[in-house]
Amino acid sequence: MDCVLKLASQNAVVIFSKSTCCMCHAIKRLFYEQGVSPMVYELDELLNGREIERALVRLGCSGPTLPAVFIGGKLVGSTKNLLTLHINGSLEKMLKDAGALWL
Repeated sequence: MDCVLKLASQNAVVIFSKSTCCMCHAIKRLFYEQGVSPMVYELDELLNGREIERALVRLGCSGPTLPAVFIGGKLVGSTKNLLTLHINGSLEKMLKDAGALWL
């Protein structure tokens, strides 16, 4: 768990993803289209990817676990949470507060 928290705190936006997951792809696109360059960790390409995914579950990510998004070092959640924040306008403020968006 410490490894995940350390990785999540090193960039304004961190996404734990799988390269073959369509919802992970959609969430990454959401950030890219807003001009945000998240740090993305593709768990299916990392040797310790399964361990990281188990740590995400222990941190509170629930089914589906991925994508798991951290903004400003804090767990925001998965697809449903991100889309809700985007639709209600809260995501932009979070990104600005974390220093990931300057507009």
